[in-house]
Amino acid sequence: MFELDAVLEKDSVWVGNFPLSQLRLINNRKAPWFILVPMREEVEEIHHLDESDRLQLMAESCLVAETIQDIFVPDKLNVAAIGNKVRQLHLHHVARYEQDECWPEPVWGNISSESYTEAELAEILQKVTGLLADGLV
Repeated sequence: MFELDAVLEKDSVWVGNFPLSQLRLINNRKAPWFILVPMREEVEEIHHLDESDRLQLMAESCLVAETIQDIFVPDKLNVAAIGNKVRQLHLHHVARYEQDECWPEPVWGNISSESYTEAELAEILQKVTGLLADGLV
């Protein structure tokens, strides 16, 4: 049975479920940052997914990327599956701006943390779930 890694659960807010993945928002207002977590047991790498799940993950990732582009209008969108600290497969989607505090360096380990306010979270979740409504389960 799928169980979300405790670190991912602590650091993020649930947005919704796609057919394959949970969509979560990292609770750091310094960078609009979402993760997709395939709801599969003991999967650490994309190539560990079967072929149909790989295709589904790519479709979900593209939908999240397009939504981030539409809502946040970043200068660059970083998409990555790193997993050095949290082994459970999760795909990061980070909106980056040339004026953010660690540009052009990656956000991992280089950006300070500042949680969203309840109002900010509600606004983002409303926008994101509205645009993703067709893909979310």
